Amino acid sequence: MPDVELMQKTLGELNGDADIRGTGNSVAALLGNSNGNLKLLMNDGLISRNLMEIVGLNVGNYIVGQIFGDDEVRVNCAAANLNITNGVARPQIFAFDTENALINVTGTASFASEQLDLTIDPESKGIRIITLRSPLYVRGTFKNPQAGVKPGPLIARGAVAAALATLVTPAAALLALISPSEGEANQCRTILTQMKQ
Repeated sequence: MPDVELMQKTLGELNGDADIRGTGNSVAALLGNSNGNLKLLMNDGLISRNLMEIVGLNVGNYIVGQIFGDDEVRVNCAAANLNITNGVARPQIFAFDTENALINVTGTASFASEQLDLTIDPESKGIRIITLRSPLYVRGTFKNPQAGVKPGPLIARGAVAAALATLVTPAAALLALISPSEGEANQCRTILTQMKQ
């Protein structure tokens, strides 16, 4: 995404496995009635600190970052296991573990209507100047998504971890995407194994 300023400082190796079936005479038509599964995994990447602060709702740190500069945040693991039924993708697991936050994404993305209805639950790590503990939402069309803070009670610490603990089977399915490397620590293996237990 070269046109998105906050994505210019993002890098990492993405591994995946897709089994998607559909019919149609365009990519949109194929995805609009598709069925299948998509698994993606990134181990040891980097992402813009300001992007993470926005997603984690760490307002004070984002403002400080705007004043003093934007560094990269290490992504320990990013994992997604999406089921697609009749063109609607639903994550069994969609999580990012970084040095700053654990982020869980739930909801749907409809390729047929090109609509999003996602909830993003950030669990910040460490001390923040101003931290809002309410989930975010992303709704609307793929072309014009609308994001905001969900009204209602604040998320208690550990709510994201508790939600992730129920995702044993999806985590186990993602373990197969981890290929052993020579002498390098693999954060995704550790995280997905913990979620499997």
